[in-house]
Amino acid sequence: MNGMTGAAGTGGTGRSRTCGTAVDRPVGRRYGHAHAWRPATARARFREGLTGSTAGVAAGHTQANLLAVPADWAYDVLLFCTRNPKPCPVLDVTDAGAWTTALADGADLRTDLPRYRVWQDGELVDEPTDVRTHWRDDLVSFLIGCSFTFEWALTAAGVPMRHVEQGRNVPMYVTGRPCRPAGRLHGPMVVSMRPVPPRHLSAAIRESSLLPAVHGSPVHCGDPSVLGIADLGRPDFGDPVDAEPDDIPVFWACGVTPQAAVTASRPPFALTHAPGQMLVTDARDAQYRVV
Repeated sequence: MNGMTGAAGTGGTGRSRTCGTAVDRPVGRRYGHAHAWRPATARARFREGLTGSTAGVAAGHTQANLLAVPADWAYDVLLFCTRNPKPCPVLDVTDAGAWTTALADGADLRTDLPRYRVWQDGELVDEPTDVRTHWRDDLVSFLIGCSFTFEWALTAAGVPMRHVEQGRNVPMYVTGRPCRPAGRLHGPMVVSMRPVPPRHLSAAIRESSLLPAVHGSPVHCGDPSVLGIADLGRPDFGDPVDAEPDDIPVFWACGVTPQAAVTASRPPFALTHAPGQMLVTDARDAQYRVV
């Protein structure tokens, strides 16, 4: 497929081409049994310094994006998520200053993700593996659904996950589609892309649509230019993937969208996950499946 090349342009970092410096290989590529880890085991390893894409880690357990903002920005974020539920489905919101979540017993939101991003006035200033020194007592954390969650349903239905097979982070793209603004927050929608063989397309749409809390059905299938994406071989985050000749690019709304809003809206301070490096929760994927 045009644009989906073999060179992993960001080395599996899950970071923008223009921002990341360290190289983090996907966790699953280094630990073939990572799919069998208990969520607490995965979080403990990340707390100890393991980094990389969490695609394929702790099979059957829900993963979540992180956005933490000062309390005086929390309503804007909540309103933004409410108005843009496809890219920003909220799974939990913490009290101001709290670094725990009901989604993961004993988890510390400051240490238990593989890598974080620190933002000041909309600028990315650091990508640490621990944000305790950056933490503030007024931060409200939003945990947002992640499409890694529905990959197990797609795999069970026979849909190949090219990025997992190739040991890469999923490719993500900033689109030309604006989100509905809310208060001081505005910005474009970000999407993740998975190449899908035509015979599996209906299964990919069906299975993901049954999980609306983790982005649900695709927002587009086919020509990337419809979304304002010029080159699939140059994702804004993650890695390009190799596709089979007849694969169709399928795009899902992505939880990196709030980071695009942070860039566009320039809040004075924010903490997020590094794209593709998620919080692995205790929640089961089946909890979010509608029947």
